Amino acid sequence: MTFQFGQLFNSVAASMGGGLVAYGAIMGASIIGGLFEAVLGFFLKPLRRFFPSIVTGTVVLSIGLSLISVGVNAFGGGNSAADFGSPENLCLALIVLVVILAVKHATTGFVSASSILVGIVVGYVVAGIMGLVLPTTGINSEGVEYTKAWVLNWDKVAAAAWFAIPNPLPVAPVFDMRAIAPVLVMFIVTAVETVGDISGVTQGGMDREATDKELSGGVVCDGVGSSFAALFGVLPNTSFSQNVGLVTMTKMVNRKALACGAVFLILCGLCPKLGAVVSIMPQSVLGGAAVIMFASIVVSGIQLITRDPLTPRNLSIVSVALGLGYGIGANPAILAGSPQMVSLIFGGSGIVAAAAVAIVLNVVLPKDKAIPSKTDANE
Repeated sequence: MTFQFGQLFNSVAASMGGGLVAYGAIMGASIIGGLFEAVLGFFLKPLRRFFPSIVTGTVVLSIGLSLISVGVNAFGGGNSAADFGSPENLCLALIVLVVILAVKHATTGFVSASSILVGIVVGYVVAGIMGLVLPTTGINSEGVEYTKAWVLNWDKVAAAAWFAIPNPLPVAPVFDMRAIAPVLVMFIVTAVETVGDISGVTQGGMDREATDKELSGGVVCDGVGSSFAALFGVLPNTSFSQNVGLVTMTKMVNRKALACGAVFLILCGLCPKLGAVVSIMPQSVLGGAAVIMFASIVVSGIQLITRDPLTPRNLSIVSVALGLGYGIGANPAILAGSPQMVSLIFGGSGIVAAAAVAIVLNVVLPKDKAIPSKTDANE
């Protein structure tokens, strides 16, 4: 679920007085919103002209820029951790990063493609060893004891059940326009982000632009998945921008491999103990992998942008979209005096704002005149 959805749902719940009725309204709105996004996906082909490579490249570049700070925060152990930026967190993240680079470039084939997984497994092992030889707790400035962020919480794994089946409709859906109307707008935003993510995946993984069928299918699946999740009381699913970096690094776009990842996630849901093993991953372990993956998304965005000549028009689109669009998203306080919906849509991240600016400029700026070839000039 994106940050914008979280903010929006908090606003909806507050306006409806909270409680199960408000949560039911959120589930009802998610069901309708997911179906609405799926319909948008079916009609995406006529809208494709609004998403040339200069626009999708700017969106992908914005995705990468917005994630870099997330990766750096995780690298330090998570900015909410009491020991954020401690030597232990930084060393653990650095070990993971070095292992990933070593495996990626010193091996070939399957092992090289598995560099991220190898680095994370090594991170778990190192964190476990650190827990045996280093103090696992500290004292903050207020004299309160805390557990360090890199410590593996095996008690959580031990307490988790071996098997569990999700209950359908744990909360009865409520279809209330006070929730449905703003959620529909947010699903349009989600569709734009999904187009950017799919474009980043195809560029980073296959060195080409996404086809109409791929973009349409991705948006449809995004919407259907959100509606299906709401039937089990789960908040909307959105395309995970972090995976763009993973695909860019590994070049792994094989459907069978991706299906194995989906099966693993299902197993994590059906076996809470397995899910708990994943959830106790130290932030610094994740950060060691994230910093390189997220930066690679930026590179994919640049590659998409430079597919066409960087004419003055294209430079203006990218410059204004990043400077104004992404700048507003990165500094949401500037929208404090704007209507709440504007703040919710554009203030959560720089992705949506940059995409909106790039789309508008691509429509209103005059097209570049075709540059005659040397042959034509001689004639």
